[in-house]
Parts: sequence; structure tokens; C-alpha cells
Amino acid sequence: MAMGKTPGSGDDEVEGAGFAEINITPLTDVMLVLLIIFMVTSSVITQQGPGGGAKAGLKVNLPKGGAADVTARTTDLSVAVLADGRFVLAGNVVAEAELKQAFDAAKNQNPDTVVIVQADEGVPHGTVVQVMELAKKAGLAQLAIGVREGD
Repeated sequence: MAMGKTPGSGDDEVEGAGFAEINITPLTDVMLVLLIIFMVTSSVITQQGPGGGAKAGLKVNLPKGGAADVTARTTDLSVAVLADGRFVLAGNVVAEAELKQAFDAAKNQNPDTVVIVQADEGVPHGTVVQVMELAKKAGLAQLAIGVREGD
């Protein structure tokens, strides 16, 4: 300590020296704004998925199959059966009665509507048959099972 200076008076600091700390508040603010932007846009992208149906942000683990024989048309009706047995139609979880109403409406709109059943690998066979029987009772005879292409 130099003579004539009192401790804590601030005179022992070198003139022109800046702060030794980095202010991270602006960085944190920018990162939080970016996080919010990404969260909002990802939810919008998920809701506006191509083709609606089960492709709109729902993860269905389809079994592997051969080459895709069925190409989806705009008039086709895609029904996803989740691993827990719930039915998804146009991105919304529906009950069995609502599914039957949708099949009836599709039959009235276009009798040649193809019902594509996209069932998770873990779904029991009986649940897939149940969806197909609902479609048949509504008069929709063209049925297909959605698979992912095998390697």
C-alpha cells in the first residue's frame, strides 16, 4: 500500500481500466426473445402440417412395408390410431362416434373416398379392424393401410 492513501478510497485503481466483468443481460434478453419466436413458429408449423390428418405433428410409428401403392389424394380420409388406442382425424383426437360421423359425411361427399388407416406398430390388430369396419358400415369400401417404406 502506498503512503498517504487510505484503504478503500478508490485511488489505487488504475485510470482507464474498464470493467473486468461481462454484462450478459442483453445476451440473455436476446436469447429469450429467440426462444419465444422458435416456440411460437414451431407450434404453427405443427398445426399447419401438409395434408392434415395424422401428419400434422403427431408421431405415429408406422410399420415398415413395401413400396407405397397408395398415393394420397385430397379426397382421401386419413385416420391415425395412436399407440394408446385413440383415433386421430385431421389432426384432432376424436371418439368412435365422431369417426363414424366423419365416415358418413365422406361417403355423402364422395363415394370413392379411400380411407387410409395409419396405425402405430403397438396398436392391436383388433383396433385397426374396428376402424375398417366402421368405414365399411358407412359404405366406404376402398380401404388402405399406411406404412413407412422399408429399406
